[in-house]
Amino acid sequence: MSDDTATTNATEHHAWRAPRGRMGLRIAIVAIVVILVAGLVLASVALGRSSSSKSATINVTGSGTVQGTPDTLNFQIGVQTVAASAAAALSQNNARMYALEAALVGNGVTKKNMQTTGLNIYENTNNNGQVTGFSVQDNLNVTMHNLKKAGAAIDAAARVAGNGVQLSGVTFSISNESKLLAAARAKAMRNAYTEASQVAAGGGASVGSIIKVTDQENTSPNVVYPFASATSLKAAAGVPIQAGSQSINVQVAVTYALKG
Repeated sequence: MSDDTATTNATEHHAWRAPRGRMGLRIAIVAIVVILVAGLVLASVALGRSSSSKSATINVTGSGTVQGTPDTLNFQIGVQTVAASAAAALSQNNARMYALEAALVGNGVTKKNMQTTGLNIYENTNNNGQVTGFSVQDNLNVTMHNLKKAGAAIDAAARVAGNGVQLSGVTFSISNESKLLAAARAKAMRNAYTEASQVAAGGGASVGSIIKVTDQENTSPNVVYPFASATSLKAAAGVPIQAGSQSINVQVAVTYALKG
């Protein structure tokens, strides 16, 4: 074999291997692209499944109200006394307050249910700024659980205190609301389910399980009787007391899952 022949064969052999190198590189690039595309496709599928997995829900509000009879009475009663000196006014007022407290205790009020809420001593002056005397005012906050004796207790306290007795108001409440609250909650939940079922049926679906419940209770304001003077109290043969009724309201916000 001549040198020219050998050179030609070597050149042909080199020219044949070069294309194989470029082809391998192309195959590798194509493989990488395929892997990346497949990854993106899988990611998009996963995201699509996550979004579609969220179930539909419905939010409704239900309320329930029940009526209860108050069994507790609260009122504020006190005495105001005016005298020429502060010491005299305080002494006289103290005597009247002791008599008032004794009358309350004698008519069913326990001492633990009486609390002093205000004791004031102040001077009285005329238009020229001159002191004309002193006033003492003493007030009690009273709670009674025996409503049958409440009218007699208020009347007796006002009579012994005499002129200057002050009754600032009367309020009623229910001492134990647990049973009433339970009944109101049950009613509120039934109303919430009824509303959710109606809305769901209108959309061609049905109500599923409960996802979330938020409970809010609300007691109606206590019945308040306005100020009564000693004159009006004494005019009655015992102060008439009517407890009436009191509303207990519960509102629930419920989130249900929807089916169908």
